Amino acid sequence: MRPAFSVLFLTTLIGAAQGLFIALFFCELLASAVLPNSFFVDGAILVLVLSSLGGISSVFHLGHPERAWRAMTMWRTSWLAREGIALPSFMALVFVYGVAHWLAWGHTLTIGIIGVVLSIVLYVCTAMIYAAIKVLKEWSHPMTMVNFMMLDCASGTTLAAAYASFAAPAMTAPLALAAFILTVLGILTRGIALWRNATLSPASTLQSAIGIRHPRIVQKAQGSMGGSFNTREFFHGKSPAFVRGVLLTMVFGAFVLPLSFIFFMPLLAFIFQYLGLLAERWYFFAEAKHPQNLYYQGKS
Repeated sequence: MRPAFSVLFLTTLIGAAQGLFIALFFCELLASAVLPNSFFVDGAILVLVLSSLGGISSVFHLGHPERAWRAMTMWRTSWLAREGIALPSFMALVFVYGVAHWLAWGHTLTIGIIGVVLSIVLYVCTAMIYAAIKVLKEWSHPMTMVNFMMLDCASGTTLAAAYASFAAPAMTAPLALAAFILTVLGILTRGIALWRNATLSPASTLQSAIGIRHPRIVQKAQGSMGGSFNTREFFHGKSPAFVRGVLLTMVFGAFVLPLSFIFFMPLLAFIFQYLGLLAERWYFFAEAKHPQNLYYQGKS
């Protein structure tokens, strides 16, 4: 599949925002006595900024952004519509959470619990947009949802450690440890998905697609003079060397470098991890092999 950069920014930005909010909630749950309200107020603002940037980036891959609101009307059958409802609901709850801390209303833990639930719901909606596509075997698997949650929680917790290093230094070490553990778990879960996808065998072949049993069939042209929607949207068009480079960027950026810097320079660790997760999300889209490419292997 062809990765859309607007979707890469959407999923990584709101994913980090959700992970950051979950980290903030656990900071309040376990250490609220030593943390000022300003820590949670500023943290909520940061969550809202990331979520807003993700939401804004999402409209750039729409043909008619002014009609985006109509997608929400299909919530009974569409995971995309459910995501469109879950994201503003999550953001509204984060806003209430920040205001409650700012005005010292109390009941912030209750608000936080609802926010965590909405964050998980948003993770599920985002992941199921892809996991529900049965024809793409690389996506249609529970590991898709596991990796969305694990990697985004890791980046959000790394960001929380970086934020705490400025706003509440006493929380930096515990958050860095949590980010380290989540990143290690992310290595394991993403590695399982990579191994699974590398060992998949296609359900269809070029022979079965055109009904010819000959063992050697080579397509010379797609039947037109140039590219088409099919060749542009269902294949990334990059060389194998480029794809391997993205994979290495993912491994070092999302995992190796953050693990190396998280206890000493958490902000740098987050920057590396975010860039690595952009590469990871690009690779996630690129490794999905649409069956239609069995036919559109070449073009004139």
